[in-house]
Amino acid sequence: MVSNASSLGRTGIQDWLLIRGSAIVIVLYVIYLVGFIAINDITYETWRGFFAFSVTKVFTILTLFSILVHAWIGLWQVLTDYIKSTALRLVLQLVIVVALLSYLIYGTIVVWGA
Repeated sequence: MVSNASSLGRTGIQDWLLIRGSAIVIVLYVIYLVGFIAINDITYETWRGFFAFSVTKVFTILTLFSILVHAWIGLWQVLTDYIKSTALRLVLQLVIVVALLSYLIYGTIVVWGA
């Protein structure tokens, strides 16, 4: 049995709630985007105007964060199930965390920049 290494003290219920909550945010964002695309004739100006709204920016960042939480929990579960070597698992988790944090930083720059 794998110990609780690098689970950050979460329980199975907390993981389940985080996965379900993040999935709900992702689905709501997809509905938000599809609704906008269905209602409007998409041009560069309308798309840029849509992402100029603070609500859209905040919702986009929230969704990005939800995707990253969803990915972290899923990858953590896969790594703890299939990588039995603690050292290798911790190195892979570190690589994943660095990648996810870089995605968050880059995504924030893209959404809130210019």
